[in-house]
Amino acid sequence: MTIRELINEAEERMDEANKDSNVPKVLFYHVSNMQPHELYLKMDEEVDEETLRTFNEDLQRYLNGEPVQYIKGKEYFFNYEFTVNEDVLIPRYETEELVENILYAIDDYFKDYKTIDLCDVGTGSGAIAISLALEEPKLNVCATDISEKALVVAKKNAHDLGAHVTFYQGDMVQPLIDAKKKVDIFVSNPPYIPVHQDIDPRVKDNEPHVALFGGEDGLYFYRKIFETVRPILKDQAILAFEMGFDQRDIMEEALQQYFPDCPHRFLKDINGKNRMLFIYYNIEPK
Repeated sequence: MTIRELINEAEERMDEANKDSNVPKVLFYHVSNMQPHELYLKMDEEVDEETLRTFNEDLQRYLNGEPVQYIKGKEYFFNYEFTVNEDVLIPRYETEELVENILYAIDDYFKDYKTIDLCDVGTGSGAIAISLALEEPKLNVCATDISEKALVVAKKNAHDLGAHVTFYQGDMVQPLIDAKKKVDIFVSNPPYIPVHQDIDPRVKDNEPHVALFGGEDGLYFYRKIFETVRPILKDQAILAFEMGFDQRDIMEEALQQYFPDCPHRFLKDINGKNRMLFIYYNIEPK
């Protein structure tokens, strides 16, 4: 069987199963270590037995509902390649916009700082913390996660990408309080899906629930952060969060309870939905 025949056959299987027909090529790039231009030039070559076996195994895993990113063990975020597995949430494209807006905020509010202390709470794969550390040399970055297995992945990613990030294991803000940390920028993308909300089975059945679900209304972890975060904030600080696009009203209520005197701003994503929250702690927003 040639590569062309194999991929065509696999694409037909995808169509019949109402699955993404782009996946066969993505998986073939992975198992063959080929780039797209190489694949194009070799489409009429025969597939060796080992590649065929691995490709069919991976394709079946996808048909059984496993995300492509876990099958590959990799996902790109902010142009960096991150190791991912079932112990961490798969980094999402929309979270890149949170990183971008934090970098903009650094230019706006901390431009004259020689060093900036930043923490990422609930780091998972480390995608946010590591990307920020690589993009802004002035940052001193630390990150926390309650999951020891997630931190193994995050530490590997930091090592592989050459990022200096200090990791702490523990529940949300607590390890930073224990370490007597003070930060200029607090970042978190906590679990925000309401526990009873229906979501894609590929997500629900494969990705860690501790990184997905945020209680009855999705704000459990935000309230936990709001209640405990002040001891680690410097006199002037910015808090940046990703949030559910439909959570603005209940988030407003929580902010009135925990940060009534602090200006805040909801930022829209590329699709025009409220997906990010910035709280300005003793800082006047520009």
